[in-house]
Amino acid sequence: MTERIVVGAALLDGGRLLAARRSAPAELAGRWELPGGKVETGERPDDALARELREELGVDAEAVERVPGQWPLREPYVLHVWTARLRPGSPAPRPLQDHDELRWLTPADLWDVSWLDQDVPAVREVAARLAGDAR
Repeated sequence: MTERIVVGAALLDGGRLLAARRSAPAELAGRWELPGGKVETGERPDDALARELREELGVDAEAVERVPGQWPLREPYVLHVWTARLRPGSPAPRPLQDHDELRWLTPADLWDVSWLDQDVPAVREVAARLAGDAR
């Protein structure tokens, strides 16, 4: 079976990472994730990331760079994570689809939320980048 890509956004602003709490499906509700979603046929991953952030959070954002690695989800999906930033003039993120709460997390409180298992390795990668930026 051909692998399908799901993009996740490590949305960064002022040295903080945005976490989104799932409201659906039931088995994921209450856990935290990097927002994003499936890449549609013929769509570039960075375009899918911008589309998903617009649909889920109501923001105008752009992908910056791919976080090294990929993480398996349920067959046939695999997670690719990109750092992203809000474009100038974008409204503040708000939970519109699949989430009921958002939090901006500093490097000191990244692990205060219960991340989905598949997002933990990507959050570790992003945490290392945030720590480097703080120096």
